[in-house]
Amino acid sequence: MRWLVALSLALTACPARTSTDALPPSDESAVSTTAKIRIIGFNDFHGALLPRDGDPPLGGAAYLAAHIAKLRTDASVVVAAGDLIGASPLLSSMLHDEPAIDVLDAIGLDLAAVGNHEFDEGPAELLRMQQGGCHPVDGCRGPRKFDGASFQYLAANVWKGEQSLFPATKVVVLDGVPVGIIGMTLEDTPAVTTPAGVAGLRFTDEVETANALVPGLVDQGADTIVVVVHEGGTTTGEDFSGCDNLAGPIVKLTENLDPAIDVVITGHTHQAYVCEVAGKSVTSAGAAGLLVTQIDLTIDRATGKVIERTAQNHLVTHDVEPDPDVLALVEEARTAAAPLTERVVGRLTASAGRRPNADGESVLGDLVADAQLAAGASAGSQVAFMNPGGIRADLSRGEVRYERVFAVHPFENRLVTITLTGAQLHDLLEAQWRKGEGGESRKILQISGGSSYTWHADRPIGDRVDPEEVVIGGNKLDLSESYRLTVNNFLASGGDGFAVLREGTDAVDHGTDAEALDAYLSANSPASPSAAGRIRRAD
Repeated sequence: MRWLVALSLALTACPARTSTDALPPSDESAVSTTAKIRIIGFNDFHGALLPRDGDPPLGGAAYLAAHIAKLRTDASVVVAAGDLIGASPLLSSMLHDEPAIDVLDAIGLDLAAVGNHEFDEGPAELLRMQQGGCHPVDGCRGPRKFDGASFQYLAANVWKGEQSLFPATKVVVLDGVPVGIIGMTLEDTPAVTTPAGVAGLRFTDEVETANALVPGLVDQGADTIVVVVHEGGTTTGEDFSGCDNLAGPIVKLTENLDPAIDVVITGHTHQAYVCEVAGKSVTSAGAAGLLVTQIDLTIDRATGKVIERTAQNHLVTHDVEPDPDVLALVEEARTAAAPLTERVVGRLTASAGRRPNADGESVLGDLVADAQLAAGASAGSQVAFMNPGGIRADLSRGEVRYERVFAVHPFENRLVTITLTGAQLHDLLEAQWRKGEGGESRKILQISGGSSYTWHADRPIGDRVDPEEVVIGGNKLDLSESYRLTVNNFLASGGDGFAVLREGTDAVDHGTDAEALDAYLSANSPASPSAAGRIRRAD
């Protein structure tokens, strides 16, 4: 998030853009011929109930609510572009994101497109988020009865049989003008979600889906159309309301949308931008409730067409009074979470960081892989591999509380032990390097104790790991043998490009990655983490 790193620059980049900007006054004649409406948007909230630590502090649900309240007009609608839940901090996640849904209702969210993380716990759980009721396994353990979301999820391109999982569109009337809103997620949601999360669902092309819906919206009188889609792009600039070198899937997507679509509110990439693409406003508000987008449209009442539009992102600063109702909901969640979050799991004699050394090995990567090997022991696991992208926070020396364990593994991936041949295991190691449009990329897998491998940086992709230099469970790799290995379900489904893992057989489930790390630290306290030289780079 370059815009966040360069916060001081961004704060001064657009001095006229403040969260207190009001719609410009208009005389009576203008009111009779034009309508002025406001769309308030955000994305990728991820259950971020609490503010971001830093100077200045930003975000927090109670402050997001206050800023949205200041932006509201008599002709406004609040929308969100997906990933409101999932990959959330423990405070929300431990209650299956029920606190996040309650908070978003209190904020006044009206409509939300589904994102890929909405499917983390499967379609049935997502439907429960909309409809309410107790969790099928954990029951009703939240601080209040969960009635589900008052806001409406939209899922135009998510199909269960012949029906979309949620409504595809919604027409809202603002200042007397019908406005059509289409909500979608990225077509590639199955590629970035566990198979169980999208089982029985079909995801269709975003452009084809949106364009097919336009005539129906126009028939309902909605000549102003907004697409809210959980797909995005990247920019190189430091202005959170700027648009330097916009790139990524959202560019082509927008260029191919029907000209009748006026605004595209995006997400997924956690970027902040306000752009113009193919005659459309394209916006994104970063992530975690740190920004909120204001889009003002002036519409010709006679034609229903947008004749003027402006857009800008506002930082969710703490120079306003936090919303007391939202603050109370957050405190309820904190009280409910305290017994779990503050539990001491174990102790570390040294800090365990996720930053890799020159070989690609990290201290925390070793610790996590060892925990997962221990979890798979009952299923005969001989080695565990961990993708570095699934390790999201460091562990400090001293007491380790459960909230830090969960911060390491916020996605709640499940662990599975599978069987591969030695040849397939070698293919797995070679798949750590690949060639793409942007050049060479690598995903160095962390490996458990008793196993090791050497890679040669000066050799061509596909020939960097000599099987003679691979040790599994204390013995040299035999390409004709079968091996039991433990990975998370993201990897097991081919995530991060490791498609060979989909060929694994005889799968046994072992619970979540956070549970495994919790159990390992408890059983081995005090633990003395160190980078053990399991991965060696030869130049």
